[in-house]
Amino acid sequence: MGSRIRGWYRSTAIGLSLIALTPDFADAQQAEGLRGLVSETDITSSIQDNSGTGISAPAYTPVTPSPEDRAETENDRATRAPSTAVERERVRAARNNPTLTITESAPLDPVVTEAIPATGDETSAAERIERGEALNPRTGAIESDYQATDENPYAPLGLRVGTFIVTPTLEQGLTWTSNADSSTNGAEALISETTLRLNAASDWSRHAATVGAYGIYRKSVDGEEVSDLEGGIDGSLRFDLARDYTALASLGYSISPESASSPVIITGVDDRPLRHAIDGSLGLSKDLGKLRLSVTGSVSRQQYGDATLIDGSTLSQDERNSTLATMRLRTGYAVSPALTPFIEGEFGRRLYDEKQDSAGYERSATRLAARAGVMVDIEEKLSGEASIGWIAEDLDDERLDTVSGLALAAALNWSPQRGTDVRLDGSTTIEGTTDAGDSGSILYAGTLRVERQIRANLTAEAAAGLSWRDYMSGGHDLTMNGEAGMTWWLNRTLGLTGRARYEKRTSSLPDRDYDATSVFMGIRMQR
Repeated sequence: MGSRIRGWYRSTAIGLSLIALTPDFADAQQAEGLRGLVSETDITSSIQDNSGTGISAPAYTPVTPSPEDRAETENDRATRAPSTAVERERVRAARNNPTLTITESAPLDPVVTEAIPATGDETSAAERIERGEALNPRTGAIESDYQATDENPYAPLGLRVGTFIVTPTLEQGLTWTSNADSSTNGAEALISETTLRLNAASDWSRHAATVGAYGIYRKSVDGEEVSDLEGGIDGSLRFDLARDYTALASLGYSISPESASSPVIITGVDDRPLRHAIDGSLGLSKDLGKLRLSVTGSVSRQQYGDATLIDGSTLSQDERNSTLATMRLRTGYAVSPALTPFIEGEFGRRLYDEKQDSAGYERSATRLAARAGVMVDIEEKLSGEASIGWIAEDLDDERLDTVSGLALAAALNWSPQRGTDVRLDGSTTIEGTTDAGDSGSILYAGTLRVERQIRANLTAEAAAGLSWRDYMSGGHDLTMNGEAGMTWWLNRTLGLTGRARYEKRTSSLPDRDYDATSVFMGIRMQR
């Protein structure tokens, strides 16, 4: 009984404690902010009250500010202190240069601006700005309305064959000449002339190769009978090796009727023999600082067909067939990237197929040569090389004199202005002979050619040539020639072309003088 009274007492005490801690239900109904009527004015005041616990509403800002707002904004911006090193540098630059305002300076890339910390050192800040602009250059728009114009709308496009770009050219026309075979007693003729040329250049990221081929067919339409065919092909290859080594290789072949101006005189000939020429070379060059070192080996083969005489018989020319092998060593020093003087030495041997010719002379010879020159490379203005020296061939037969003389060579390209190209070529050649008692001759030849693009579709060219042949047995030949021509392109593929040429030779030897005038008119097609 006593335990029950104690349990009831304890439960009653706990209940009274909870009632004392709980608010009155009537008071809860009248508590502010919980229940009851609330006025609109109270709600607005509560929201706009920034000192209370409510969330502040953002102030209304019009999309288009009024003139007064814009003026106030500009004034605040001008008087506001720069907050970063970038802005401080711009302010300092504007103060030092009165003509420059802060608003005139181009803004930096945001990435650069954020990467430069604010410091008090203006010099270091400027350096960091410059470094940031260099590391984060601005780029133009990916899409643009600008379209690059074709530099020459009449230039050939070429054909892609594998990794090469091939440019074919076909020329067809008529030539009138006053001397069809360039001989002393030559007669005039009207000749159909067809010329096909193919030029190919590699499209490689490394190394380079070029190939050129041509063929010319001439046939009389009226006048003196002429029918001949000539052609040739040559190619070059450059290998860019490691450690500044460069390998150069070339190979060429040509066939043509021997010219009437050849130093070898064949009497009573009706058709002159065909001349075959094969040339090949292989070289290696190395750059050591400013030193330019190179070694080149070359082989040249001359072979002649039989000559047809007036009586219909043939005359063998096998005794004129020979092979020349040479080795050249060159050392140059690059005074500047545009100018490299050099010296060169050459040693070679000329070997005839027949040990003795029909007259009993041994015509094989040993060649020695030394040259000094300069290589020029002034970007697109002037490039090439020129040299001067001495060359000699000592024949095995002691009865024959040594063929020797001044060695001149040049291959220069000059562009004085855009659209004008000037080229100078010069060479020295030792020519053999089978004439009894004669050692041979030295031929000096030079050509100056000028090409001018008058308009995009009109090109003019002119050339002048001079050659001097010095016979070791005495005597000389002087040959002068000049020509001028123009090509008018109707479109990128078809053009009209014409040229005029005059050539004259005077000789101290009998029956070698002649002159010839020729005019060509035709069409030229290219791709």
